[in-house]
Amino acid sequence: MTTTTTGVPRTPTPTASTAPERTTRRPGTGTVLRWEVAKLVAQARTRYALLVCLIAPIAIVLVFNGQQQSPSDTIYGRQIHTSGYAAPLFILAFGSQWIFPMLAALVAGDIFANEDQHGTWKTILTRSVTRSQIFWAKTLAATLFTVVSLAVLEASTIGSSLLIIGTQPLIGLGGQLIPSGTALPLVIACWATALAPQIGFTALAILLSVKTRNPAAGVAVPVALGLVMQLIGTLGGIDLTRRFLLTTPLDSWHGLLAEHPFHGPLTFGLAVSAAWTAVCLASAHVSLCRRDITGG
Repeated sequence: MTTTTTGVPRTPTPTASTAPERTTRRPGTGTVLRWEVAKLVAQARTRYALLVCLIAPIAIVLVFNGQQQSPSDTIYGRQIHTSGYAAPLFILAFGSQWIFPMLAALVAGDIFANEDQHGTWKTILTRSVTRSQIFWAKTLAATLFTVVSLAVLEASTIGSSLLIIGTQPLIGLGGQLIPSGTALPLVIACWATALAPQIGFTALAILLSVKTRNPAAGVAVPVALGLVMQLIGTLGGIDLTRRFLLTTPLDSWHGLLAEHPFHGPLTFGLAVSAAWTAVCLASAHVSLCRRDITGG
């Protein structure tokens, strides 16, 4: 006996050829950057560093304001009691010796080497991201920390100095009297000149972090190199070499406070900082992309 099926026709069962294809979208560099920023925010070291940048200038200004003698051996040290605009310039000159390189290297010197130390490279690369994406995301995260830390340090230094010492006029490097309304934007601009060499030191720390695979070396060596550059810059007879050191642009703000401002050292310092940044990042990128990290 033959049977026939009546009713609603059956929907054919999807086969391998008819099933809808699911496309997996690979995460972009922005997604990787958010991962890296989230990791930095979660680290106690990052939060404590920014807290120190916020609190330390207040304590320094209070200490110097309470002392009878002024640190006259440093630029603007003699005016630290007479103008609230002098203290930020004094701290700016002192910070360029080792504080700024240390801030730049604190995260950048560890951000790649930390993956080597914990053997997490293979885990990261299984997230369907390329080495270039990881490199630029980590680089941007480290640079972001450098910019934020410098901005917090600048705001705290200038704000506490004006509140504690006052808004008296500032004496320029040419002996001219700079009124308060003009002094404030000048001091802010002087601090802004430190950003380019700071990014240069960040790139240097990234290079050392990739090359050495050692977090301690990545953080400590840029600071040591900064001190060596400062020492070389004080020696006579090597003016041409001094111009190409990464620490020299940290003094380019002097031209902004001259009686007749000049911007030659600032412009040249920006070019030097950009060259250091480009060379260090290019070398670090090539080294990371060519490295064999199959072992972890």
